[in-house]
Amino acid sequence: MELFSDIVPKTAENFRQLCTGEHRVNQRPMGYKNALFHRVKDFMVQGGDFLNSDGTGSFSIYGDKFEDENFIEKHSAPGLLSMANSGANTNGCQFFITTAKCDFLDGKHVVFGKVIDGLLTLRMIENVATGPNNRPKLAVKITECGEM
Repeated sequence: MELFSDIVPKTAENFRQLCTGEHRVNQRPMGYKNALFHRVKDFMVQGGDFLNSDGTGSFSIYGDKFEDENFIEKHSAPGLLSMANSGANTNGCQFFITTAKCDFLDGKHVVFGKVIDGLLTLRMIENVATGPNNRPKLAVKITECGEM
């Protein structure tokens, strides 16, 4: 992943710290290690809810939620990393990776990075069998994450 820290520094830093687990609450690291992807079909794969594993959890290094920084980058191609939210200024820990051009998301979700290696893996995740709400029938888990 390449993070757009020059365009959306606050959003990129939130994701980076949740990848490394360096942000702690009561001495416990908070982050994506062992988090599940809970939605994997159609135009994106969504995950990052390490609190509830179902898309309802919200947490950020800045508190529960934080504001949209800007919408400079667009959902113009597969492999873009963007914040999942429940409306304006409700960014937390959840994110998605686009699997197609998604211009209908522009102005609603902050694009903060892109996949630079692993698009084949993204396609494999996208094609996992799903049940209700496009939830994978088999666990799709972030087993390792960090900073390189």
